[in-house]
Amino acid sequence: MNPHSPAGPAFTAPAKKQLGQHFLADRHYIDSIVRAVNPKDGDRLVEIGPGQGAITLPLLRQHPRLTVIEFDRDLIAPLTAAAAPLGELAIIQSDVLRVDFTALADGGQIRLVGNLPYNISSPILFHALEHAGVVRDMHFMLQKEVVDRMAAGPGSKVFGRLSVMLQAYCEVTSLFVVPPGAFRPPPKVDSAVVRLVPRDPSTIGINDRNRFAEVVKAAFGQRRKTLRNALNNVVSAEQFIAAGVRPDARAEQLEVAQFVALANAS
Repeated sequence: MNPHSPAGPAFTAPAKKQLGQHFLADRHYIDSIVRAVNPKDGDRLVEIGPGQGAITLPLLRQHPRLTVIEFDRDLIAPLTAAAAPLGELAIIQSDVLRVDFTALADGGQIRLVGNLPYNISSPILFHALEHAGVVRDMHFMLQKEVVDRMAAGPGSKVFGRLSVMLQAYCEVTSLFVVPPGAFRPPPKVDSAVVRLVPRDPSTIGINDRNRFAEVVKAAFGQRRKTLRNALNNVVSAEQFIAAGVRPDARAEQLEVAQFVALANAS
């Protein structure tokens, strides 16, 4: 038996290009994602964009309760029917960016899973970060290029704003690559699965989240310039000294902790 054969979706539905839909259909990668999540008794699992149920149903077979957030109304009824014999599926029909994860956690912690639409993956990541206090971990599939940027370290050509903003609040681990042929329809790029584990708030050390975001955005806004020039109207000479950061350095050379120090120096 071919280990990379299609798993067969729970049901078939045409992918909507305007929603960035690419449905995972390869059993090998579906199983790999479920193993990475490794659901345990008592977990509150929340899947973003269940689509045709490729990940949803295997998760339900291992875990009796699952909440999913699906924007496409046409997928709700068939997903409900396919899940009925397996477990308790709660479906929130909504734009995920409007979902209050903190309220959904209801005083506990949730675990987020999802094959994120490529066209809004970054906004979803930042939305999840806003609720990091109630999120135990996240397992997402995104464009490989995005995952590479998320996990990149200082000195890398793809180390940038996304890298710093995510790594300041989470431990980011790129897990494995998923080729276009694993999807129906296949996207034009490779995908990858990433794990994000929110850091203990007491270890993050950021005094003002908005100020930190402002400094990081400005630093990478003109990445060929030195920090002195890129942050000319954002960080003073005295603040560079207080933070112990060289103003003649460039943004991609700094550690995440140095961006935190710059933001805190104001």
